[in-house]
Amino acid sequence: MRFDESAKILIVGLGLIGGSYAQGLSARGCEVGAIDKKQSSIDFALKHGFIKHGKTEADPEYIKKFDLVVFALYPHVFIEWIKENQQYLKSGALLTDVTGVKGGVVEQVQGLLRPDLEFIGAHPMAGREVSGITATFRIVPVSGVEHADAKIFRGANYIVTPTEKNTKEAVETCKQLGRALGFKMISELSTEKHDEMIGFLSQMTHCIAVSLMVCKDAAEMAEYTGDSFRDLTRIAKINDEMWSELFLMNKRELLSQMELFETQFDKLKKSIENDDRETMRAMMKLSTERRKFFDDFGK
Repeated sequence: MRFDESAKILIVGLGLIGGSYAQGLSARGCEVGAIDKKQSSIDFALKHGFIKHGKTEADPEYIKKFDLVVFALYPHVFIEWIKENQQYLKSGALLTDVTGVKGGVVEQVQGLLRPDLEFIGAHPMAGREVSGITATFRIVPVSGVEHADAKIFRGANYIVTPTEKNTKEAVETCKQLGRALGFKMISELSTEKHDEMIGFLSQMTHCIAVSLMVCKDAAEMAEYTGDSFRDLTRIAKINDEMWSELFLMNKRELLSQMELFETQFDKLKKSIENDDRETMRAMMKLSTERRKFFDDFGK
């Protein structure tokens, strides 16, 4: 299928990302429906025009209406949903997801699917410290559709992870979906390369932030904290259920990236122990030089 405003789109899971997809796609004129186990989430999305209709369970008659299905679920919940409900999906439907790990998901889902369905993995590199539809001004680790905001996709990166089982049409449709939502940079990675990159760029940074926050009691330090500590630990307000699952699903890659970090941290530590200012300055200069790539990206 090709993505356009005539497509009927189902969002399964109305959290921060699922709700933001629904809001953004409805704003484009698409007919968007949703399934979420919480009636309050369905009601909120209906009230604010994010969806035209919704259900709290996998109704066979409802599911078979949709051309494109976006799964915004925890990985294990997504896989179970496919096992239990794929028989109700419309023949020829295209499925995609927002899951932060691909290696343990894409191959398994593609192996489970009926031959007349197609699944292509995608990862919207966007979010905030809240999860769920009204998070614009608060930074707390909560979940629910009330914090959704399609503006989080503007200027963000969107990664498509095709395999040999995907058609060119599905890859292009997935990219069109990303463009419709306002992502600035849309790229392709293999599932293996995706998990390597995410292990370093996302998961390890969360590990560092968590480790910093559990080192000392924050209550006695809050009144003395400057911007550097706040900036570095912003992502420490973390959804423990989701991130622990993602860490374990990407265990091999994450541990590899953590070992790389430990090597460089130990190098810096030893330079301090040995009064080796030359090594310290060399690392700092390289750090400054490499950080410029992120500052200049997309300009």
